[in-house]
Amino acid sequence: MGSFSIWHWLIVLVIVVLVFGTKKLKNVGTDLGAAVKGFKDGMRDGTTSADAAQQQVTNATRNDANTVDVDAKTKS
Repeated sequence: MGSFSIWHWLIVLVIVVLVFGTKKLKNVGTDLGAAVKGFKDGMRDGTTSADAAQQQVTNATRNDANTVDVDAKTKS
């Protein structure tokens, strides 16, 4: 009485598909997979991912045509 049979799970699956639609469920699955992959990559790389992210930001600002490179000087 406490466990669900395969028919219960099929009915729940049909109701979920009818409510959310297959496209929305596919997007949720894709996003979840990307999040898990990103988490695994972050755990494997450790602290080097933060350094790589900083390097990517630095390279992006160097290549941006709207960025102005200025050297700050102290007043004396």
